[in-house]
Amino acid sequence: MYNVTLIPGDGVGPELTEATKKCLEATGVKFSWDVQECGIEVIEKVGKVPDSVLASVRKNKVALKAPITTPIGKGFRSVNVYLRQELGLFACLRPCKTYKGVRTYFSESNVDLVVVRENTEDLYAGVEFQAGLPATTELIDFINSKTTGKKIGTGKSTTGVSIKPMSYEGTRNIAKFAFDFAVKAGRKSVTSVCKANIMKFTDGLWYDETRAVATAFGAKYEWPELSVPADKELEGKVPSSPNVVYMERLIDNMCMQLVQKPELYDVILLPNLYGDILSDLCAGLVGGLGVAPGANYGPDAAIFEATHGSAPKYKGLNKVNPTALILSGKLMLEHLGEHKAAEKLEAAVAAVIEEGKDVTYDLKDNRNDPTAVGTMQMAEAICKKMATM
Repeated sequence: MYNVTLIPGDGVGPELTEATKKCLEATGVKFSWDVQECGIEVIEKVGKVPDSVLASVRKNKVALKAPITTPIGKGFRSVNVYLRQELGLFACLRPCKTYKGVRTYFSESNVDLVVVRENTEDLYAGVEFQAGLPATTELIDFINSKTTGKKIGTGKSTTGVSIKPMSYEGTRNIAKFAFDFAVKAGRKSVTSVCKANIMKFTDGLWYDETRAVATAFGAKYEWPELSVPADKELEGKVPSSPNVVYMERLIDNMCMQLVQKPELYDVILLPNLYGDILSDLCAGLVGGLGVAPGANYGPDAAIFEATHGSAPKYKGLNKVNPTALILSGKLMLEHLGEHKAAEKLEAAVAAVIEEGKDVTYDLKDNRNDPTAVGTMQMAEAICKKMATM
């Protein structure tokens, strides 16, 4: 019996949660669900994420979370970001895999990518200064007084500022996570992505550290001249990865590369902001966010969640594709060591999608197909498929 924190979220979250619970329990694995309400209504009423949510995740160390609405440009910050930072969930894993039956321009490419995103630093650290506030003007004056050769424009009272912190420790941790994953999963390459040609001291640091970790793991370099001394802290503490190739791409070029030839890439390692953007691009390669699962890992806890949002306009309509959250549940099963159950669940999902009968409207060739089923009906079809395996 596994004790798992269950966060139903809001919008279509509660429906997706029920569908996913049904599928997870149909694998035969036993769960004790600790339900924690943390939707937009609760947060607006309490004024913050309830303390009980963090306490529950810290106690159970595993959580399954449905989407939660985040106001755009106002209101509280993203609950996703808050939970990751408060719980130290520094690593985000987002697999993007082609399933037969899902409509996509890349169905013949057999895309099977994994985005590994740093979760706690970069521009998502939330160190922002609002335009017009005295503290912001003071910061701008301080920056402009330094002899860096670069200054913020004359509109001090009309300029907002965001700080982009990136540390050796944070970069080293996420790079090690990416290589650990690649070695254990038998992946062929790790591609480090940033914009170091422009941001020399943040993204440049990123390349310095990912190269050092790659060297410590014994990875092969795409360009031999990039070889650098290994990270001394990792020597003797990492598994050998002689079959993993280390590559580097600038973020803009990486976007073009993925659209042209996604089959050349495997594990893609990125800082926070780039990782958020690129994970949506990769989801688009395989059919959209409806089939894109996600997981967030830290030293003491893990949260599993769909990549997509809460889609409040579909609330209560039993219409939205449950695949992303169900596959996030599959990642949770793997994390718990229930690998056979995870394989069984993914195989059932793939079979139902390929058959194309009991699937939601977005998985039909014609989105107006009257034979499309609802969220719960697709989950039931997946459960029935598992029963025959």
